[in-house]
Amino acid sequence: MADKGTPHFHNEPGVSVIHVGSKEFMCIGAKPPFDHPHIFLDMGSDDEIVCSYCSTLFKYDPSLKADQARPAECVWQPDYETDSPAV
Repeated sequence: MADKGTPHFHNEPGVSVIHVGSKEFMCIGAKPPFDHPHIFLDMGSDDEIVCSYCSTLFKYDPSLKADQARPAECVWQPDYETDSPAV
């Protein structure tokens, strides 16, 4: 996964559970500019984890690819031209 980076997921729709295909990922809360600090979550040997910022419950689903989620709209793809801080 090094070529694609760490998957990022958001809960803009406000769903109670997001099923993800990776046990290691970033949660951003809502979409920018209303996102919380982007935090790395690691389920380890567990199959679910709760984000400490937004309380979203993420559940691992091995039938999904690492960069997929259900609902699919919870996958965040940054637009590097508009989502990156100015240098």
